[in-house]
Amino acid sequence: MIGMQKIPDSELEIMMIIWDADKKLTSDYIMDHLDKTWQKTTVLNFLSRLCDRGFLTCHKEGRLNIYEALVKKDDYLQKESKTFLRKMHHNSLTSLVAALYDGESVSKEDLKELKKYIEEAE
Repeated sequence: MIGMQKIPDSELEIMMIIWDADKKLTSDYIMDHLDKTWQKTTVLNFLSRLCDRGFLTCHKEGRLNIYEALVKKDDYLQKESKTFLRKMHHNSLTSLVAALYDGESVSKEDLKELKKYIEEAE
C-alpha cells in the first residue's frame, strides 16, 4: 500500500468503471461504459499499464481478456486523499475544508454533515 503509485486521470476513469462494476470485466464492457470515445487500442494500452502497475489482473477466458481490480477503491482513495491533504494543505483538514467552503464547493448542509460525523467519531 505504501508504494502504491498515483493513477493518471485517463487510467483512473477506467479504474472507476471497474470499481463501480465490482466484478470481472472485458475490455468491451469498459469501452461501453466510458464517457469518452477512445480507440480500443488506447483502452487496451491503459489496461495493460494498470496490470503492469499491479492495479489490475488479467486472464484469458476463451478469446476474451478478463480484468479484475487488485486494489480496492477505498484503499486507493484513502491514500490519494492523505497525499493530497499532506501536499496541498500541510496535513490540515481545517485548511482543506476552509478552501472548499471559500470556493463554494462545500455547502452549509455539507458542514452540518461533517459536524455530525465528527461528533459521532469522538
